[in-house]
Amino acid sequence: MGTEAKISCNNVWKIFGPDPKTVLSSSDKDMSRAEVQEKTGHVIAVKDVSFSIQKGETFVVMGLSGSGKSTLVRCLSRLIEPTSGEILIDDTDIMNISANELTSLRRHRMSMVFQHFGLFPHRRVIDNIGYGLEIRGAPADERLNKSMEVLKLVGLDGWENNYPRELSGGMQQRVGLARALAVDPEILIFDEPFSALDPLIRREMQDELLSIQQLVKKTMVFITHDFLEAIKMGDHIAIMKDGEISQIGTPEEIVANPIDQYVRDFTEDVPKYRVLSAGKVLRPNVSTKTEELFKNKENCIHENTKIDQLIDLITETDDALPVTSSCGTELLGEIDRTIIMKAMRSKS
Repeated sequence: MGTEAKISCNNVWKIFGPDPKTVLSSSDKDMSRAEVQEKTGHVIAVKDVSFSIQKGETFVVMGLSGSGKSTLVRCLSRLIEPTSGEILIDDTDIMNISANELTSLRRHRMSMVFQHFGLFPHRRVIDNIGYGLEIRGAPADERLNKSMEVLKLVGLDGWENNYPRELSGGMQQRVGLARALAVDPEILIFDEPFSALDPLIRREMQDELLSIQQLVKKTMVFITHDFLEAIKMGDHIAIMKDGEISQIGTPEEIVANPIDQYVRDFTEDVPKYRVLSAGKVLRPNVSTKTEELFKNKENCIHENTKIDQLIDLITETDDALPVTSSCGTELLGEIDRTIIMKAMRSKS
């Protein structure tokens, strides 16, 4: 994952109604969504949102129904026109580009995977996958070669001549993913892509996408209402409520330090030992025995090691173990069985 921002949103607003710009300029910015709607008849879908997405990361936008997550993500490609704000892609504000430039952006640099697949029922799998390349004007042999390449990548080799109706839901979503990948976009946008699938197929598709991301390293924006899916898929998570972002952070940061009750409600039943690392739960004051273990480089645990990876090691000893910096040169604290057991409790 890179350290440069691929996408930056600065003070983005989206207000639905007959005169959104007037409402934005004349209304008190501290008014709630309900107050604005009652006073003006307009609906604030996205309210003064700012964030950055790093190149190559998976950024999850999550929230309950009506939180504004789908509207926000559609603003990134201007499928929904923001009322105001900046949306930068590689430092270019796409709010100021021409219609032709916007079309080129959508055709060449962005792809979207939809919840309900969006496949053409009259087209074979291979033709569905190559549709974006066809729209782009790519020659038939190029379309076929690229489509076959991504068909294999998503595990559908041998199904190229079948029609969508002959595929299961999970297979159809693989076609949707392959179609998005075929144009080799810089940015992939996923709108709750797995929520319509059975739980087992859903987990399989999540694992498949994580594996593919290790290979392609695209910048991914992923919408979900499922916090467990968010912490599994995301490098960073933005949690939305009433059009605003309540908290942005890594899965570990959000689980360890929810900013308010709304976020805490999402994290309450998360198996924290699968998310938290030793560095988040360590005891900073160490015993003499821990210091000796550190000096001798015995049973040292890096701060980024997840707790669930430590269970077997911790259960085999009554001693606390040293927790070191990621490079192993600094003693940060210690961790023992009691700390692990507390971290494994489901609720905060």
